[in-house]
Amino acid sequence: MSRRKVLSKTSKIIKKYVTIAVGSFLMALAINLIYEPLGLVTGGISGLAIIVKEITKYIWEGGLPIWLFTVIVNIPLFIVAIKILGLKTMLNVFFGTVSLVISLMIIPIYDFNFNDMLLSSVVGGAITGVGMGMVFSVYASTGGTDLLATLIHRYKRHISVPFILTFIDGAIIVLGALVFGLGNALYAIIAVIITTKVSDGILEGLKFAKMAYIISDEYDKIAKEIMTTLDRGVTGLSSTGMYSHKERKMLFCVVSKNEIVKITEIAKKIDPNSFVIVNDVREVMGEGFIEYRQ
Repeated sequence: MSRRKVLSKTSKIIKKYVTIAVGSFLMALAINLIYEPLGLVTGGISGLAIIVKEITKYIWEGGLPIWLFTVIVNIPLFIVAIKILGLKTMLNVFFGTVSLVISLMIIPIYDFNFNDMLLSSVVGGAITGVGMGMVFSVYASTGGTDLLATLIHRYKRHISVPFILTFIDGAIIVLGALVFGLGNALYAIIAVIITTKVSDGILEGLKFAKMAYIISDEYDKIAKEIMTTLDRGVTGLSSTGMYSHKERKMLFCVVSKNEIVKITEIAKKIDPNSFVIVNDVREVMGEGFIEYRQ
């Protein structure tokens, strides 16, 4: 393996783990500064940890720390997961969990005395969504209920992971309503909705691309220019104009959002009469885009 490839691979690994660490930190930030002080149980191990901390205040000064409960719950999950899924599969999840635990330890729990619960829910959900989106974007997680749902799915194949996760997190939110009240639970649900929207938006944004169809008599010149200038692959599709009955190649090309303008410029520069159709593409996997990982 050449030195350039080694450096490129090392750079990708470093970028991945930095992304996981930053995402985990943002999630911990929302937990310690918004969710815990306000009693917002948004599901997950962190939500259960907030409930346990509130209950154990009577037998433990300040209650059982959230980070400690997270460690206690994740240890048996990881032992089982490593046996079932394998150590290599669990590396990213392990790093994400450790990053979250360390972040929960170093970020002080502080009550800003927010008077607006709705605004707090929105802000907390947005911060969590950004953090979660970053972690998910590199095919990692922070363990907890995500990992539990995956393990259950291994033995209950007919039940999807999202459904299992929804059921577990829903049960935790209901338990939170019993401890902190129905009002807090409703605000927590708002935070969950915001989190889902923001994290999905980040993931969709990373996978979002543009698809262009180019119809032109100068298809060969346009294709060569696109491949040379943008280093993007172009496919020629056989097509026939139903009015002129003229056969020609229709070019098909998928590029990033930033490159679609250049595609149009190239086509119009070479052939001002070219016909360009641009569509949105939600997910692209392959060389130059998102790498498929099993």
